[in-house]
Amino acid sequence: MKNGFKKTCLAVICSMTLLMTACGGDDSSGIPQERVFISEQPYTRDTLTEASSIQVMRYNMPNVRGNGELVEATAMVFYPDTPRPRNGWRVVVWEHGTVGSGDPCAPSMNILNPRFRVLAQSLLEKGYVIVAPDYEGLGTPGIHPYLHLNSAAQAAIYAVRAFKDQQGNNFNGAWVSVGQSQGGHASLATAQIADNDRNYKAAVAAAPASSLGYIIDTVAPRALDDLVLRGQIDTAKDVYAELLAYAAYVAVGIKAYEPDFVYQNIFSERAAPIAEKAEGTTGENGLCLTDLIAEFRLDIDSFVGPSNLPRARVADYPGLIDNFLQNPSVNRFLTANEPATQKINVPVMIIQGTADLAVPFDVTNALQLRLKNLGTNVTFVPVEGATHTEAIVLRNTELVNFIQLRMPSGLNR
Repeated sequence: MKNGFKKTCLAVICSMTLLMTACGGDDSSGIPQERVFISEQPYTRDTLTEASSIQVMRYNMPNVRGNGELVEATAMVFYPDTPRPRNGWRVVVWEHGTVGSGDPCAPSMNILNPRFRVLAQSLLEKGYVIVAPDYEGLGTPGIHPYLHLNSAAQAAIYAVRAFKDQQGNNFNGAWVSVGQSQGGHASLATAQIADNDRNYKAAVAAAPASSLGYIIDTVAPRALDDLVLRGQIDTAKDVYAELLAYAAYVAVGIKAYEPDFVYQNIFSERAAPIAEKAEGTTGENGLCLTDLIAEFRLDIDSFVGPSNLPRARVADYPGLIDNFLQNPSVNRFLTANEPATQKINVPVMIIQGTADLAVPFDVTNALQLRLKNLGTNVTFVPVEGATHTEAIVLRNTELVNFIQLRMPSGLNR
C-alpha cells in the first residue's frame, strides 16, 4: 500500500513537472528538458555524397518575445555516411550567415551554400552529424529577429534538444557550434548562453557580426571614401548596398519583438521604400539578401551616377538618417545584442579575413582581444587577403582540426 502510494505520488509529480524538467533525467546540462521534437521529412533541394541522409527537422523553441510561449522552427540534419560511433554521434551545429528575412530565404528551402558545403563534406567524412537551424521566423511563421543574440542561441540549443529527443542514446550528447557572419554572431551567442551545458565543447566564429552601429556610422563612410579615392567606385557602391541591406534586416527584425517599431523612420525618405522590401507585404515574403542588395545598388547607381562620371560621392547617398543610433529601439538592440561581452568558458576559435569589407578586420580583432581579456581561451586565426566569405573556406582544415581536438567524433578511422 505504501509502495503504491509512493508510485502514485511520483507519477503525479512527474506529470506536473514534465514541461520543466524530465522526471528522473539529467537537468544539469543547461538545455531545457521539455520535449521539443515535432517531426522530420527528407530535404530534397540538394545532395551531398558524404551524407547518408539529409532531413528537415521541425521543433519547438522559445519565441523572441520571451513570454514563455514556444514557436515552431526548422533545422536541416545531415547524417554521415559512416558507421555510428559505439557511444553515439557527436553533433556540430552550423549557424548560417545572412540570407534574408523572408521564409523563402531559409536554407532548408534552398540549395546548399557552397561555403557550407566545403565544411559539411569535411565534417561528415569525419563522422559528425550536422544540425543546421534556419533560425526563428525563417521558413516558419513570424518575423525573423535578425542578429538577436538570445533567439539565435535558443534556435541552436533547442535544435540540439530536439535531436536528442528523436535519437535518444544514438546521440552522444557532445556538441559544438560553428558559424560565419550572422552565424559567427550566433555561434558566440550560443557559447554565451549554453555556458552551463557540460556537453557543449567549443565554438567557432568566422567574421562574426559585431559593433554594427560603429561599422555603419563610422567605419563604413571612411571605407567608402577610401575605395573611391583608389578608383574603386563600383566596389564602394557594392559595399554600401550590402551594409544598407543588413541595416534593413536589423530594423525589420526589431519588429519581431517590438511590433510598434516604425523602422522606416530611421531611413531617409529615399531609402525607406527599399528597406520595406526586407519585410515584404506580410513579414514572410521579404526579399532575400542578393535581391535586396541589388535594389539598394540600383538606387545608389541612380543617385551617384555612372562610375566613370559620378555626380555625387557614394557616401552621400541618403541611406540611414544621421541620428539613427539615437533611436531608442535601435540603441536597445545594439546594446543587448553585442556578442562577446562576457567570458566564455569553452575554447573559441575566431577566423577573420584581413580584406573583409563587411566586418572589418580591426572590429573582429578588438572583439577577440576583449574576449581574451575576459579570460576566454581564444584561438585567433587572421587570414591574410581573405574577404568576408573566403576566410572560413581557406581555413577549413584548421577549423575541422580544432573541432576534432575539442570533440573527437568517436569514429575509429
